[in-house]
Formats: sequence, C-alpha cells, structure tokens
Amino acid sequence: MSDPIVFLVPGFFGFTSVGSVSYFADVEHTLARALRRHGVKARVVRCRTRPTASIPRRAAALLGEVRRRGALNAPALHFVGHSTGGLDMRLLLTPGRRSGRASDDEAARQVAARTRTAISVATPHHGTPLANHFISLHGQTLLMVLSALATSGQGRGVIVAAAKAIALAARLDDWLGRAQGPLDRIAEAVLERLRFDRNDPVWRYLDEIENDQGAVLQLTPEGIDLFDTAVSNHPGIAYGCVVAGVPPPREELEFSELLDPEYVALRALFRLLHALAARPHPHYPYPAPGAATQRLLSRGLGFEATPATSDGIVPTLSQLHGRVLHVACADHLDIVGHYTLAGGHTADWLPSGAGYAPPAFEATWDAVAAAIAGASARRAH
Repeated sequence: MSDPIVFLVPGFFGFTSVGSVSYFADVEHTLARALRRHGVKARVVRCRTRPTASIPRRAAALLGEVRRRGALNAPALHFVGHSTGGLDMRLLLTPGRRSGRASDDEAARQVAARTRTAISVATPHHGTPLANHFISLHGQTLLMVLSALATSGQGRGVIVAAAKAIALAARLDDWLGRAQGPLDRIAEAVLERLRFDRNDPVWRYLDEIENDQGAVLQLTPEGIDLFDTAVSNHPGIAYGCVVAGVPPPREELEFSELLDPEYVALRALFRLLHALAARPHPHYPYPAPGAATQRLLSRGLGFEATPATSDGIVPTLSQLHGRVLHVACADHLDIVGHYTLAGGHTADWLPSGAGYAPPAFEATWDAVAAAIAGASARRAH
C-alpha cells in the first residue's frame, strides 16, 4: 500500500520554485523530519498553483495537482495551506462542492473522503485589508506594470538588463566584504539566471499573474464574507490553524541599519504593508476570540492580539479557523521559512523584526506534524 500524502499548498503570488527560490523554504524537509519523530510515515509534496487566480480556479488547479500526485490511491491525505492556499484547500474539501464538471466533483469527493486533516497557516479566513488596496488605483497600477513587463519583448529586455545590474551590485557588495542580504540571495537564486527566452519560468509566472487576478477581489473582507456562505467544513476532517503576528514595527532605526540602504527600503515596505493590514473593515469585523483563545494568542505572540494585529499581510484574528494548533510571533513569510538568517538582521523578504529563528521554525512545523499524527491515530482506532 502507498504512504499517506501531505500536500503543501502555496498562497497568493505562490509558486513551487522560481530559480532556486522555493516558496516553502525548508518546510518540506522540516515537516518530514517532524512527522517521523511523531511516528508518521508520509510523503510531503509541494503543490503548484495559479499565483493570483480566483479561489475556484486555484482549487481546480489543486485538484488536478493532487490527482496527478496519486491522491486517489493514497490511504490518507493531509492538506497544509499557507495564506490563500488555506482557502483553496477549504473549497476543495467542501461537502457537495459543485464546479460544473461532474467528473471533477466526484474526484473532489474521493479526495475529501481520504483527507484526515486540513491545516491553514496564516490564512485570511476573514479577508485582509491589503486586498482592498490591490483593487485600488495604486494596486492595479502595480499589477499592470508587472503584466506589461511580462508580456512584451521590450519589457522583458528591461527586466533582464535591470536583473544583471542588480546581480552585479550584489557581487560588488561581496567584494566590499558586506554581509549577505536579500539582494545577494535573490541575485544568486533568480537574477543571475534570468534570460530573455520567453520560456524562462519567471516570464511564465508573470504571465499567469497578467492572465488572472481574480483572487484580489475575493480576498477582501467583503469577498470572503460571500466565500464563507458557500464553503463549509467536511465532518470527517480535523481542521486546525497556525496563527502568526508581529508587534508594531519600531519607529526608529539603529545607526548600523541606516548604513544599509537595502534594509531601509525593505523596512519601509514592511511598515507600509503592516499599516495597511492594521485597518479592519468597519462593516466586516473579525470574529472575537473566546477567552481561552485570547490567552493562547497572547501567550504565543508575547503581546495582546487586537483587530489591528497582523503578520504584516494577514490580520491575526482573520487567521482563526478550527482548532488553534500553534501561535508564532512571526511575519507572513517567516512562517514558511523566509526568516532572518543567523548572524544577520535582514529577513529574506519582510524585515519585520519578529525575531523568528530556527528553533521557532522547528516548533511551528512540529505542531503541524503533531496534529497530523493525532488525526492519524484517532482514525486508526
């Protein structure tokens, strides 16, 4: 008999890998080790998705991916969805799901029947104010620029030239003895390898963003309110969540940070994202947690969670769904492995200052493994 399968489902703008950059940085191996410690033999699989497509289209792509990976022959299935991936997972597993294709609906029913756990990680179950920004004029302009660069030969030429310049700047930093930062890692993993060839994975990825941005509207608090009326939990599946949040960013910068323009720019970006995520919708509030959940959040974060608390992308209270498995003081990308490296203050993408480090990363994914092991044990009995 084949082994159970754990599917890792990426979120908005998600990918399995571009160049050598992996969406679930080291999650696959960390989770596999934790599962073995808990006595679970399973195959951990990273799923491909449509980066910004509507949730129904992403769920359909997820169904195709899990079928291709042997889900209908596996004795048990487990889903772990990060960010929007948690919504894709919920829609796929909804009882009586109707996609308009009877064969797909039957396959989804079989997948749900084999599924034991559905774990969301930093998922906007009640939306995120950032999505409202992306449907604004400024947000749409950003996506239009990405689209133009992805779909025109001239635009691709500009990106290739800029990528080479950035990669050269990163090498100059190395020659000057500066510690490696995000620019260096991006240069090594993507930019130095970027080619004008239309079949380069980066262009295909940007093409997908240009072709379908349906999730942008659906991730608003208003859009998710409608999503929740159509989606329900499957009675045979254990639902749980991993919740993340960070304290408000520091106002001041240290002198050493001011000498690092790359860090200053990334820090400013994080402060903007955090400020936008801290604006709850006046007509679509997040559900108020019970006293026990509030204590769990405060203990895990190290401070009180309020409607303004977020991981920089998704409000913390919006992430609650099912049993709370783990609470981490971490930003939205820390939790999937893109956190501050030892010896450096700059996070790979979002310098939130959360202090998330390898032991916290191990603890997060050990909690996920424990939930999978617990559901497997209950089903065996």
